Amino acid sequence: MESWVRAAVEAIHSSSAQAVIYLAGGASQALGWLLSVPGASGTVLEVVVPYSRASMAQLLGKMPLQFTSKQAADDMALAAFNRALKLSGPGLQVMGVGFTGSLASSRPKQGDHRFYVSTRTQNCLRTSHVTLSKGLRCREEEDRVSSYFLLKAIADACRIAATIQSDIHEPEIPKESFEQFDEDQELQHVIDGQVCMKVYHFADSMEKNVDKKIILPGSFNPLHDGHLRLLEVASSICNDGLPCFEISAINADKPPLSIEEIKRRVEQFRKVGKNVIISNQPYFYKKAELFPGSAFVIGADTAARLVNPKYYGDDYNRMLGILLECKNTGTTFLVGGRNIEGVFKVLEDLDIPGELRAMFISIPEEKFRLDISSTEIRKNQGL
Repeated sequence: MESWVRAAVEAIHSSSAQAVIYLAGGASQALGWLLSVPGASGTVLEVVVPYSRASMAQLLGKMPLQFTSKQAADDMALAAFNRALKLSGPGLQVMGVGFTGSLASSRPKQGDHRFYVSTRTQNCLRTSHVTLSKGLRCREEEDRVSSYFLLKAIADACRIAATIQSDIHEPEIPKESFEQFDEDQELQHVIDGQVCMKVYHFADSMEKNVDKKIILPGSFNPLHDGHLRLLEVASSICNDGLPCFEISAINADKPPLSIEEIKRRVEQFRKVGKNVIISNQPYFYKKAELFPGSAFVIGADTAARLVNPKYYGDDYNRMLGILLECKNTGTTFLVGGRNIEGVFKVLEDLDIPGELRAMFISIPEEKFRLDISSTEIRKNQGL
């Protein structure tokens, strides 16, 4: 490894970036450089090499029209970015990296020797396209050139001023494209389902276990002291996770929230210094996929609906199967008491199937009880 390559990798590992990398058709040496320098486990969350057509189609959820293209690289970077969002820690820069190449092989190629590398972060998409001179290099040499560009792309996304030699000649000047997103566009990507979530880190919580989240989902219209107290009590019961509030931009029974409304609700959390996640998943089984291993804080009324076959097409086995899949992801539910049809009920008052009981943890009434709801607060305020 050249000294300047090591220096660039060390700078990347010293940044606050975490990345998922999807690549096919080249740049393999860059992986060796990234993984062989100490600090790789803090930067590289996952690497996938979708070489076969079936693997690529599964990764992207569709068959690319052209495997070595800007669109394919951008799609790979977006898929990697969504994966990184699910795996990353709090307050860290998250990126997805996509690379696709058609380099020298054992058989002569009719088309160009070329590659595309794309990086996707929350607020920008960068893509580089290089066409290499045929017959100038062997496969290993072309792979090394593409590895330099992959390393440069990651360094640029980390905002690192690293010295990276491209080792290309004048006819091979790369074509660059750059697209910047503002907050409204970022939220629209979530609403449209292009990006799975947007995380607002307003709390200083780096000391917490980042592999697990304690999530209080809701509409928070408005956020009130009961919400804050409930998450505080839940965190004291399950004290090994990162406390977060979560709002779904998509509602199962109503139109999506507007960007202006989301920003208004987010501002409430900014003022009190609490983390909030904007997701696009209204259903708990989908939230479990989005936040594997997390503990969700819910009321007894929500817990009762979760185990009610009525909400699964009156199919008890379907309800059981879906919730068992959630259980397999490590999902648990912290259940606080709520008024249900005028009667205050706690977890122990509910009929939870035996196979699911270990998923549900009671928040004792003496630790938390609140009889007023956001609906009542809005009514009292004349909203």
